[in-house]
Amino acid sequence: MKIDMEKLIQLVMETQSFFTNEEAASQVTVKGVSDYVTQVDYQVQEFLKERLREEWPDFQFMGEEKDNSDIDFDGTFWILDPVDGTTNLIHDFRNSAVSLGLCDKGEMVCGVVYQPFSGEVFHAVRGEGACLNQKPIHVSSAVSMAESLISIGTTPYEHEYADRNFEIFKKVFLDCQDIRRIGSAAIELCFVACGRLEAFFEMNLKPWDYAAGLLIIEEAGGSVTDFEGRRPQPWKRGNIVGSNGRLGQILVEQYMN
Repeated sequence: MKIDMEKLIQLVMETQSFFTNEEAASQVTVKGVSDYVTQVDYQVQEFLKERLREEWPDFQFMGEEKDNSDIDFDGTFWILDPVDGTTNLIHDFRNSAVSLGLCDKGEMVCGVVYQPFSGEVFHAVRGEGACLNQKPIHVSSAVSMAESLISIGTTPYEHEYADRNFEIFKKVFLDCQDIRRIGSAAIELCFVACGRLEAFFEMNLKPWDYAAGLLIIEEAGGSVTDFEGRRPQPWKRGNIVGSNGRLGQILVEQYMN
């Protein structure tokens, strides 16, 4: 399957104006504990849904802000998070992203993550490598916790995981150089892909949080597994570890179980 990536990237970048609309970002609806949606989320999703349908009418569409019960997961479908990092957007923390991936017969075939505040565009095509603003990227070469910067996700919508999460965070923090918390899984996975981080992990991520990032990391030479070391199915929730490969193996074997 061949996708015109230049066209796809340009389409995703056209969402930039939605993110600078402060009025839309301030229109907040509470979905659950620490779980919010803004008018920006709805506007970006509707814009991309319509534009993707115009360009690729035969592909299904899976989005965070819709009922996805009609998706045939054996077919071809987009996986979209219109705003990964909604809480950041509400606070003008300027670390939010559009995450868009295409899954075909169970495999991610392309992915784009766009950070509109920094202007960074990460993308990958299966078998063709990963890029940041059209330049090839690769995961870091670190092989030990002592030389690693590791990003964490706090599973903020499900506080029942707090005790287990923070037990893991403490162990990781004591052994690595330092930990980070950006608040956008898509961005953090891409930071692993380009070597800014050695690993990122978070419990119970939804497909749109990590699907595009999964492919970008793999094409940059890294790996994405669940907490048991298995390759996740990108249309399902999962406990996700994205890493340069070596650090993911260490995290799974020594910290997650």
